[in-house]
Amino acid sequence: MTTSTHNLNILILGGSGFVSGTLARLAVSRGHRVWAVTRGQRPLPEGVIGLVADRKDTPALESAIRAPGVRWNLVADCIAYEEGDIRQNIALFRERADQMVFISTDFVFDPQRRRFPQPEESDHYLSDGYGGLKRRAELALMAEDTGAMKWTILRPCHIYGPGSELGCLPFHGRDPQIISRLRAGETLRLAGGGHFLQQPIFARDLAETILSAAGNAAACGRIFQAAGPDIVESRDYYRIIADALGVDLKIEEVPVDRCRAEHPETASFLCHRIYDLSRLAACGLSVPSTPIRDGLCQHLESLLARA
Repeated sequence: MTTSTHNLNILILGGSGFVSGTLARLAVSRGHRVWAVTRGQRPLPEGVIGLVADRKDTPALESAIRAPGVRWNLVADCIAYEEGDIRQNIALFRERADQMVFISTDFVFDPQRRRFPQPEESDHYLSDGYGGLKRRAELALMAEDTGAMKWTILRPCHIYGPGSELGCLPFHGRDPQIISRLRAGETLRLAGGGHFLQQPIFARDLAETILSAAGNAAACGRIFQAAGPDIVESRDYYRIIADALGVDLKIEEVPVDRCRAEHPETASFLCHRIYDLSRLAACGLSVPSTPIRDGLCQHLESLLARA
């Protein structure tokens, strides 16, 4: 695979969202030609060409991607989470794209059988819920004939940064009121007291990693963990935010067993989520480097400016 990484034709599925919008802005800033498929309900970043279609309407989606009359050097799918979405992508792009990057999730792993750090391969994956759906989508991509189109899978940990709300783990995940709660001295309810370890990834770092996969033969047919450079307890995530706001952090511990019993949907959060990023480096992809404190301060500043 020898695609030049200069002035690429990039198609983003879901270009008005958090990760996809960050990717679109970065790609435009690098001089790439960027199109985005959305339902047309939210504005796109400046410089991005919009293609309006609902991916559930395959004929409309095919018509939309045919319209520009270009071959895609990179297709980045930031919204697929079912194997049907992946099969649709293969049918539409196997002869129209050089490469597809599928954004999966670190929730594919069975939370009770993780390794520390967790490598890309495991004997223990989820088969249901959000993580199970993403895993089946991964398997479909690996098993199907993708024709001329190469593929790369990225599994991000918790993603944060401008364009999203703050907050990780139940019960304050992406909480639009988290700043006002902290300023009011409200006690945050954290599973296990917030002692679970994780490696949040700054959205721009993830976008850099996606772009670095384009034209990279070593990235093709591979799965990569995508996580930040810092391993932190979840309580430290909130402490950084509280310190930046100049307020005290108050925490109420919610016992893990109670969380599992009363909120089984939170099981994937109730574990350490730490990763080995050596494969990213070995294959020449951009390794996330934004320190968690710097990234959270940028995220916080963007929300304060919005208020």
